[in-house]
Amino acid sequence: MTPEELLTTTRTVRKRLDLTRPVPRDLVEKAITLALQAPTGSNRQDWRWLVLTDPEQRAKIGELYRRSFRAYRDAGETPEERYPDDAARAATQHRVMSSSDYLAEHMGEVPVLVIPAIKVPGGELPRGNQAGLWGSILPAVWSYMLAARTLGLGTAYTSLHLVYEREAAEILGLPGDVRQAALIPTAFHTGDSFKPAKRQPLSEVLRYDRW
Repeated sequence: MTPEELLTTTRTVRKRLDLTRPVPRDLVEKAITLALQAPTGSNRQDWRWLVLTDPEQRAKIGELYRRSFRAYRDAGETPEERYPDDAARAATQHRVMSSSDYLAEHMGEVPVLVIPAIKVPGGELPRGNQAGLWGSILPAVWSYMLAARTLGLGTAYTSLHLVYEREAAEILGLPGDVRQAALIPTAFHTGDSFKPAKRQPLSEVLRYDRW
């Protein structure tokens, strides 16, 4: 596919993740290998990648995600409250919530869960601006998702399990100086109808020189 097609059709896949089809390890490793070409601050390459395939480990992390998602869901606004003057956007949000509910209930069943992480001296996140720290891992996370798309895999960027980051670290046996950045469910997908998402027009988000 062309770069434009790749960038406009790499969508969040939730309900269409194939929970029954195994994902070959070499595909995941190829996607991560491509992701390692992403920029990283001072070329430190302090990223680490955990790939969960063991059913018990996936189930444990999936349960943390489910617990966190439920609390997040219960505390959030309804689509109508969030978009009181935009019925179309509220309808879209209902579909997003439905697919998010599904993923939360089935996260632990996804064949591969990828947890990108980064080494942090002492394990404590810096105070104030953390853009440099996360900017050294999140571009690689997106590159992984793009690479997975080219390999026929679907992914979703999630981070709600980080509410229970310490519990997850214990499950995963992480050392104290490694902090998790995301949780990326990865699987073959059902269907092939990926298309660009509806986004705000450029005129609403673009400014030149001053706000």
